[in-house]
Amino acid sequence: MRAVLIAIAAGATLSAAAVAQKSEPSSASKSKAWVAPGTKGSPIDGETFHAQVLLDAAGFTAGVIDGKKGSSLIQAIKGFQEAKGLQINGKLDAPTRQALLQQNRQSTRMIRLADEDVSGPFVYPFPKKYEDQAKLKFLGYRNMLEKVAERYHTTPATIVALNGPDKLIGPGQILKLPNVVPQSTDYSGANDKQSQLLTMLNVEGNAPKADYIVVDKSDGTLKVYRGSPPAKGEKPSGQLVAQFPVTTGSGHDPLPLGTWKTTTYSFLPPFNFQPDLFWDVSDDKAEQKLPPGPNGPVGVAWLDLTKEHYGIHGTSEPQTIQKTESHGCLRLTNWDVMRLSLMLKPGFTAVFVA
Repeated sequence: MRAVLIAIAAGATLSAAAVAQKSEPSSASKSKAWVAPGTKGSPIDGETFHAQVLLDAAGFTAGVIDGKKGSSLIQAIKGFQEAKGLQINGKLDAPTRQALLQQNRQSTRMIRLADEDVSGPFVYPFPKKYEDQAKLKFLGYRNMLEKVAERYHTTPATIVALNGPDKLIGPGQILKLPNVVPQSTDYSGANDKQSQLLTMLNVEGNAPKADYIVVDKSDGTLKVYRGSPPAKGEKPSGQLVAQFPVTTGSGHDPLPLGTWKTTTYSFLPPFNFQPDLFWDVSDDKAEQKLPPGPNGPVGVAWLDLTKEHYGIHGTSEPQTIQKTESHGCLRLTNWDVMRLSLMLKPGFTAVFVA
């Protein structure tokens, strides 16, 4: 095992399946014989996969791109339909398909992996305990495959499903990946650290500018609008320009309903672990200052809210958005929180509704 880990850290060429076992051991151990996408038995539904790619490119993301249907896809379609003035039914009907296909974007691209795609530092095995994480300098990806998966808004298992378990991963290798490569990487106004993260996560530089957001607890969406924020009790007005799936808290730490402001943005922030703020952690645990990194508790960014201890942030587990609870904050995928940071300036209004 040590030799394999040294090889991964050095950026060596390995089979995708071998690396996947270190990213998603439970799913990898249950995998069946590989079936090519588009063939009966593949876990990837081609129509769903293409819709996820097109919605992601349009700014109405459905979470990870994995070719699987679910509630997040339905909500993403509804948001896109609302923005385009179509019938809002959450279905890939003919008008919706036609509107999505206007982007003229194929579902996948063959990508020759560059050094920035697969370079470390990597952390494997990744410590589960906060006190062990606190000893590290950086909470990086576990391996090359996990980094490539996040860069292309998907999962390690999906990359294996697209390419086969014997496909090699490493510098210079060519992989079939979701076609989320941005048309523009002009991140005007972004600082250096922000620009690096936007580039690393394939965020579209042509994202429209916006003025406020509405987070709806009932359907787990964060909607981005251009225009004036609604008054208390009124429905949002203005133009809907983007929508992201979001985890909005839990029964113990519910979404703080009302109108708030963002104050500051922090990119690759460290995280102060305070046990008394976590309902599922014993208060006798010591406080810890965790290092930054995409696999940290708040991912790559923290957009601070005027509600104390609350913020909008990324995640180390993008596949769990809308599916698991949070400790009160609003959790997005790392690529979505970075896109949000590009679309709105600090100080924007955040309206939280039930």
